[in-house]
Amino acid sequence: MLSTTRSSASRASAHHLQCLTRSLTTDSTTSHNVLTPPLHISKPETSKSRQSQLYPRPRPAVPRQRQALPTLPASFGRNQVLPVPDSTRALLEDIVRSFEAPIRYAFAYGSGVFEQAGYEKQKDKEDRPMLDFIFAVTHSDHWHSINMQQHPGHYPLHARVLGSSFVSKTQELSPGLWFNTFVPVKGVNIKYGVTTVDTLCADLLNWRTLYLAGRMHKPLRIIKDDARVRLTQQVNLTSALRTALLMLPESFTQRELFSAIAGISYSGDPRMVLPAENRGKVENMVSRQEDQFRELYWRLAQGLPGVRWAAGSKSVEQDTSPHARAAHLKKLPEELLKHVHQRAEGRGPPREADESAYWLRIAGDKELPSILDSEITKIVRYPATVQSLKGIVSAGVAKSARYSVAKVSKWWKGTSFSSSS
Repeated sequence: MLSTTRSSASRASAHHLQCLTRSLTTDSTTSHNVLTPPLHISKPETSKSRQSQLYPRPRPAVPRQRQALPTLPASFGRNQVLPVPDSTRALLEDIVRSFEAPIRYAFAYGSGVFEQAGYEKQKDKEDRPMLDFIFAVTHSDHWHSINMQQHPGHYPLHARVLGSSFVSKTQELSPGLWFNTFVPVKGVNIKYGVTTVDTLCADLLNWRTLYLAGRMHKPLRIIKDDARVRLTQQVNLTSALRTALLMLPESFTQRELFSAIAGISYSGDPRMVLPAENRGKVENMVSRQEDQFRELYWRLAQGLPGVRWAAGSKSVEQDTSPHARAAHLKKLPEELLKHVHQRAEGRGPPREADESAYWLRIAGDKELPSILDSEITKIVRYPATVQSLKGIVSAGVAKSARYSVAKVSKWWKGTSFSSSS
């Protein structure tokens, strides 16, 4: 009798998980083509030693009857696990392991991990691109306190003097990151940003700033995985795919699709109007990472209505009728939809009058692609500007100047490559 009850509970939990994932994303949970083994799902760190010092002792937590997020199937989100050379994988994992402060989710990205046109890897260590990381943690103040003890040289003098509370408070400012840059680790220079899992997941779901979500639209190498982030990242990828489809015509190539997706996070970025980023960065990225982009998005596209993208084909077709586009439009992230609603006010009957007609009117508007591009620019501009200014505080004047010079040099090399090709 007991075993029957447990079996029923297991089936109920599995059914609950399937319903949850279907409502958030379109990815199949039974992919058969990926051979990469499942990543280890890290657990949030505990702090029993800190709890024991509290007075009075807190009451014991009441155990929950059911977990908020059941364990994900091993096959879920396999499209997110992109392969890299064994030597690169070992180096990235070694770098993350060198940090004593607990990290729940970590990934590496950029030209130091995946090849980009014009930024080929150099044999000379001084010319090699810096490795970029994002670390998602549970409690940023606690994390920086531990990390400051282990790696004081990663932080500028004023941050060490003011302490981890200052660092975590600065980190909380939009878009919610603290970057340490030009840090020598394991024989290479790295830059790593620290955020919280809550901040990361909120941006992946809602696109409040598109700073983290936009970076995760592009190929990255997961080093330390987390079930909650994996789930919300799948939603983020699907949102990027839907947004790009709404900005594209009835027929297009997969490279045009990937360029539209990669360009989302650069809209409104103030660095793109300065000699700090190569204007051809999106094209340089997509031209060398087309296989990785396809791995991220092809399976997701198979689950979207009206999209025709055959296996092995580089041509994509979609249904551009108002009904088909409305189906994509309704499921865009909350922040972007809020901006679209604001633009729609006063341009026709209100949503309350006839909701179906309201969505069809917006979806059938020929200006929808330009409206989406304009509203994405508004979302990106403020947090990207704030983060650029925060870089002076987090890196210090000397490192900020060095980083800017490196960026300009990188831009110049990329421009020279584009003009010669």
